This record gives sequence, C-alpha cells and structure tokens, in this order.
Amino acid sequence: MRRELAASLLLAALLAAAPAAATCGSAQCFLDTGSGDGLQDAHAFHLDLSFQWIDQSRKAEGSSGTSEVRTPGIDFENGLVEPGHHREIRTQNSLVRLAATYGLTERLSVFTLLPLLNDRDHEHFDDVGTPEESFDADAGASGFGDARLGVRYGFVVGAMNILTGDLAVKLPTGSYKGRDREGAIQEPTIQPGSGSTDVIARLRWSRPIRPGKIDAFASASYKLNTENPLDYRFGDEALLLGGMTHRFASMWSWSLQASARHTGRDEFLGAGIPSTGLFAIDVVPGLAFHGEGGLTFYVDLDQPVYQDVNEAQLTVRRGLVIGIAKSF
Repeated sequence: MRRELAASLLLAALLAAAPAAATCGSAQCFLDTGSGDGLQDAHAFHLDLSFQWIDQSRKAEGSSGTSEVRTPGIDFENGLVEPGHHREIRTQNSLVRLAATYGLTERLSVFTLLPLLNDRDHEHFDDVGTPEESFDADAGASGFGDARLGVRYGFVVGAMNILTGDLAVKLPTGSYKGRDREGAIQEPTIQPGSGSTDVIARLRWSRPIRPGKIDAFASASYKLNTENPLDYRFGDEALLLGGMTHRFASMWSWSLQASARHTGRDEFLGAGIPSTGLFAIDVVPGLAFHGEGGLTFYVDLDQPVYQDVNEAQLTVRRGLVIGIAKSF
C-alpha cells in the first residue's frame, strides 16, 4: 500500500520549498510530486527525477487581469526600493529536480530535494518612464537552486490511515547575487536561490477509499522564511491541499488535487515590498504509468482557477511536470 500511495500521489509538498509569484516572477514548484511522500520501508530508497515547466505570463491586478504590470526594482547597493522600475512581460521557469527518500526504520525516513537546474527565462522593460527605458529579453538567471533536507515520521501507520509529519530545512545553496547587464544585483525572484535558510513543516494524511483502487490524501504545510545577507526576506507561505488517486488499470492511475496557497509580502530592510504576496487556488489532474520493479512515469498539468495578488504581478498561467520515480 505504501508503494501505491507514493507512486500515485503525484502532487503535494515541493510547493512549500520555494517562493511563489512576486516582484519579477518567481514561481518555482507549483505542485507536490507525491512520489516518495509516504514512508519508505526500512533501508529502502526512493528516487524521483522530474522536469517542471511553469508559464508565468498572466498579468494580474488583485483578482482581475490587467494590461500592464509595473513592479519595483531593488537597489541592493544603495538600500533602495525603486517603485515602478520594471514593466513585466513574462517568465518561463524550467526546473530539473532530484528527490530522494531513505527509510531508516518503518516509521522514520530522511529525504532530500536537489534542484539540479533552476532556469528562469525572463523578459521586462527596465527604467520605465525614464529616458533610459529599455527592453531586456534575457533578464533571467540559471543555475543550481536551494537544496532541502528533512526528516519524516509516521505518527499513525495503519491499514486505513497514515499520518506523517515532515520537518525540513532549505539551505542557501543556490546563487542569489547574480548580476544584470549593468552590473547590479538582479531581482531576488529571478535568482536560482534565495540566500536564506528556511524551515518547512508539514502534516500529511492518506486513506484508502477502495483498497488498491482509490486513495484520498490531504496535507497542510507552512514555510517560515528568514532574511538573507542582502536584507531581503521572502514572505512566509501556507498551503492546504487535498485530492485523490484512482488505480483504474493494473499499470495506470489518474489523480486529481486542489490546493489553496497564501504567500505573505516580501520585505527589504524590514519594509514590505509592493507587488509581492498572493492567494491562489489551483487544480491539477495527473496520469501515471506503473511499470515493473517499482518504476513509475508520471505527468501532471497545473491549472490556476483563482488568483488574488497584492497590487500587480505576473502570475502562473499554466504548468507541467513530467517525471520518473523508482523504489529500491
């Protein structure tokens, strides 16, 4: 049952490991890969390699669309926030991630998330409203992201209910001081890393509705962010998620989940940053193929159904994750 749950729950905790939409577009992980989220057998490994693509091109103001998104620039060298500095066009995020879980005992597992590549293809206009206004079609950044290490404990491990708790730390392993074409430090939200050490806590429950066929799951997580050495702090994030998976054939399953996410306003030098923070609801259907030997191939599509942002921001229009997972 644990293998079925781990392979078929294709969406739940990675979201809590990354900042959500903010100044220049920072969507990272919009879903929960689910694979490997359950407890592992003692001395067993679970590996999950995924590619995620996120189209962040919807221009939003509050809960409505807008024709223009102007966001502030952060002048780290002089400690200033420059209102309306950028006119945002689009951000496309391409992410390659390796997740690994190892069972120490039947109830205790350790896990890690390695963001092998965080590639942000970003376009905006600089210095809006000044004689120096110019279009930058290559304002993004690329590189290794912030790794996460954690432990998972099974509080309830039974035939009908499984309740686990995660406690993880996100480490500042990714670059966060990349510079733009003018030599200034780029916006925090398009850097591969955040520069901060953050803490993530999560509770996750699952239950078979029809054993071997239909399973239900739900999770709640909170990410507490700290200030980085540049005096920038991403807003804390809370996530509620629920859904189900159905094994409709011996080697196939589909899943459907809905999530509600709230991200607080970012801060620089202790003051709130305009055009950061949001509330969003997403629906994500998925399909998985379960091969022999614990090998699983999966694909999931993200569709935002409601977004309410502070001021004006670029938000997620759609997302995709493709992955392969295996237990050893």
